[in-house]
Amino acid sequence: MALKDDSTAITFTEVDEVNHPTATYIYSEPAAGPARLEQDKKHRENWGRVDVAHASSTTLAAWSSKSVLDFLVEVFLPAGYPHSVTDDYAPYQLFDSLQAFSSSIAGLLSSRAVLQGVGVGNADASPTAALLLHILQDSSGRIATILFAHRVGTALEPECKMYRLAADIFNDLAMILDCLSPMIPAGAPRVTVLSTAGVLRALCGVAGGSSKASLSAHFSRWGNLAEVNAKDSSQETIISLIGMLVGSFVVSRVTNFSTTWICLLMLLALHLSLNYAAVRSVQMTSLNRQRANIVFSTLLNTDPDVTQLLHPESTKQQHQSPAQHSHQPPSWKTLTPAHVSKQEKIFETDGILRWSSSTITPPHTLGYCRIGISLQQFLSSAALSTTSSKSLRTPIPMPQLATLFSKEDYILYLTSSNSSSSSSKKTPTWHANILLKNTTTSQSQLKAWAHALLAARVLSTSSAAAPPAADFISTSDQIEATMDVLHRTLEFLNEGSRFDGYTTVLTDNGWDLNIAALETRSGRRVVV
Repeated sequence: MALKDDSTAITFTEVDEVNHPTATYIYSEPAAGPARLEQDKKHRENWGRVDVAHASSTTLAAWSSKSVLDFLVEVFLPAGYPHSVTDDYAPYQLFDSLQAFSSSIAGLLSSRAVLQGVGVGNADASPTAALLLHILQDSSGRIATILFAHRVGTALEPECKMYRLAADIFNDLAMILDCLSPMIPAGAPRVTVLSTAGVLRALCGVAGGSSKASLSAHFSRWGNLAEVNAKDSSQETIISLIGMLVGSFVVSRVTNFSTTWICLLMLLALHLSLNYAAVRSVQMTSLNRQRANIVFSTLLNTDPDVTQLLHPESTKQQHQSPAQHSHQPPSWKTLTPAHVSKQEKIFETDGILRWSSSTITPPHTLGYCRIGISLQQFLSSAALSTTSSKSLRTPIPMPQLATLFSKEDYILYLTSSNSSSSSSKKTPTWHANILLKNTTTSQSQLKAWAHALLAARVLSTSSAAAPPAADFISTSDQIEATMDVLHRTLEFLNEGSRFDGYTTVLTDNGWDLNIAALETRSGRRVVV
C-alpha cells in the first residue's frame, strides 16, 4: 500500500500467495475546493473514486495464452505452486500422470476380458453366477485388506516409495489374471483366478492409498496436505478421463487375441517404467533404515577418528583419544536427500546393515538389525531353552548392558553367525538387536541405529583381521569382545557430543530428524 504526499490518493497492490501482483487499486478523493465543499454539504455526498488496474490485463494474445495457463495451474496445482510444494513434486506428478494414462487403457482391456469371462455375450451364462462371483471377489478382497493392513501397516510410511511401486505391481498382476480368465476353464479354476485378481487389487488399494498419503505429506510445504491430496485427485481424474477416451478407441480396434496381449504387455511395461521413474524422483527427507545406512556410513567413513576404532593397534603409539581430535574442524561428508535418492534402492532387504563407501562397491553387507523388539525377542536371539516354557537361559550379560546404556534411551547387543562364502571361508554375519526404552525419541532411535552400524563395522573388521586358523571363538571370548566394542563405540559417539554434531550437520543438509521412520513393525518399549 502506498500513500501520496497530498493524502488524496491511496494505492493498494493485491498479491497472491507468493507475493506476485494480481491487481492495483487506486483510491482518490474529490477536489477540496470551496464550491465542492458547499455542494458536498448540501447533498451530503463525498464518495471517493477507485480505479482498478489488473496486472494481467495487457493484450488479447497475452490473455489467450498466459491467462489460460494460469487458470489450469490454479485448477490442477496447489495454491502457491511451486513455492508451496517441494522441488521433487513436479517430476513425480509428471510421471505419475503418464502412468495413470497407460493404466487406464490397460484397465479397459482387462475389464473386457473379465466381462467375457463371466459370460457376457453367452446365452447360457447365468446372472446369478456372475453376481455370486462378484460377491466372492469382493469378500476375498476385503479380508485381504484387513490382513495386509495389519501385517505391513507400520512399514507403509517409512517405506512409502517401495509400497508405492509395489501397489502398481499388484495392480498389473491383477490385470494379467483378468485377461487370462477367459482362457481358464469355467468353475473353480476361473473363480480362483478372478478371486486372486480381486485380492491383488485390494492389496494395491491399501499400499497405494497409504503410500500416496505419505508422499503428499512429504510434498506439502505450507501445511497444505489436504489441498495437495485434492489436486492430486483432480489430476488423476482428468488423466483417467483422457485415458478412457483413448482407450475406447483402442478397445474397439484391438480385438484379436495376439494383438490384445501385445498391447496389454506394452502398456503394463510402460506403466511400471513410469512408476519406477516417479518414485526414483522423490527425495525423502526422513531417515528410514536404508537411508540411515547410506547417510551414517558415509558420515562415519569420513570421520578421521573412526580409524582408531577400526584399527586400534595401528594408533596405540599415538596415545591419543578421539577427544583430542574434537578441537579440529570436522571434515565430515554429509549427503543431502537428493544425493541419497540416487543411491537408495526401491526394494531393499528389511533390516539389513550395509556400509556404503566410495572405495567399497557394492556396499559391504555387515548383517541385520532389529529395532524396537520385545525383551523376549532380545533375549531369544542368543538364548537356550529350558524345561520350563516361561524361562530362558541366555548368555547375554544384561547387568553389564544395563550399566553401559544407563544414560541412553536404548540397549544394543550383537550376536554373530558364520556364513560360508564362495571362497569357502567363513565370514561372520552380525545380528544387532535394539531395545528401546520408554523415553526414546526419534533422534535416540537414529543414534541406536548408527551405533549398531558402527559396532557391526568394527566387529566385522576385527573378524576379517583375525588369523585364518581362528575359525571358532568361545562364547565367553565373543561376549567379552562384543562388550568391548560396544563400550568403545558408545564412548566414541558420546565423546565431545560427537553424535549431536552429526545430527546438526544432517539437519543443516535438509534432513528431518523429528520423523521416526526406522520401525517397520509394531514396536515395544521397556522400562529399566
